[in-house]
Amino acid sequence: MNNIFAGRTLMITGGTGSFGGAVLKRFLNSDIKEIRIFSRDEKKQDDMRRFYQNDKIKYYIGDVRNIQSLREAISDVDYVFSAAALKQVPSCEFFPMEAVKTNVEGVNNTLTAAIESGVKKVICLSTDKAAYPINAMGISKAMMEKIFVAKSRTTKRTIICGTRYGNVMCSRGSVIPLFISQLKQGKPLTVTDPNMTRFLMSLDEAVELVVYAYTHAKTGDLMVMKAPASTIGDLARAVKELFHSDVPIHQIGIRHGEKKSETLLTREECMHAVDMGKFFCVPADNRDLNYEQYFERGNTEPCKLEQFTSDNTKRLSIEEIKNKLLSIDYIKNELKKWKGNR
Repeated sequence: MNNIFAGRTLMITGGTGSFGGAVLKRFLNSDIKEIRIFSRDEKKQDDMRRFYQNDKIKYYIGDVRNIQSLREAISDVDYVFSAAALKQVPSCEFFPMEAVKTNVEGVNNTLTAAIESGVKKVICLSTDKAAYPINAMGISKAMMEKIFVAKSRTTKRTIICGTRYGNVMCSRGSVIPLFISQLKQGKPLTVTDPNMTRFLMSLDEAVELVVYAYTHAKTGDLMVMKAPASTIGDLARAVKELFHSDVPIHQIGIRHGEKKSETLLTREECMHAVDMGKFFCVPADNRDLNYEQYFERGNTEPCKLEQFTSDNTKRLSIEEIKNKLLSIDYIKNELKKWKGNR
């Protein structure tokens, strides 16, 4: 990674979010020249500025919905990580056009500005909810994936690719911080459905996929990590055991737009996905619109791989979940506070 970013400039849209912050932390330790944080929240930018106090980091107020603000920030940038998004499933269900404006139009603006500026490579952040999408957030992210693949066909000097993730543990708005907050207040841990399954990966693991994509992905590629999963019920029990709490677990029912399980690779994607060890790569379908040739020379080979879901991936035991939680700084700090107050 150091050789790729040596003397280069990286811009992170949505750079003040959990994911953007983790990418910043990882790349800041390299011999990179400059990291530009692009976001619309001046308070979060000021907090970040005070925390890091690092001259390598430059801050740009702007919104991916406004292409002109992107154009002003992206000048002389070598690499872009596109993380700006509306990510909450229920809020996107109630305000779907807002999800479209940020997750679809915003990414299209980012890619347009990047191509105009001659950026070398753009990584777009996607989600398991984009595979077989049933909610507004997932549908908007699925459209974003289609846009980055389409854009990748229009330029040779800017490599455009994507990464697709499952649940990132302890990211902003995720369920684990909610469990810990409820536990501290002596309230029951609320689970939608204890048998619901979700992929589990740490922020560090998520950033590892970004690094891998920057070094290995070709234009139009979608990169996926082989993440394990757990049930929501087991995750709640693991948090309770770590904090030695006896609060009950209450089932509240599935919220707006939620799935019982998630998919990182669809059956159709598995037909041409490339196994790269810890990761899958889904190359872009770069056929043209000359449909006649597909009637004459279609692919009749049956699919040999199944879809990759949170139901058929490795299922973590409660002990394995606890060990994974203990690898996260946020959990370590919360446990110290918990023990210190008892």
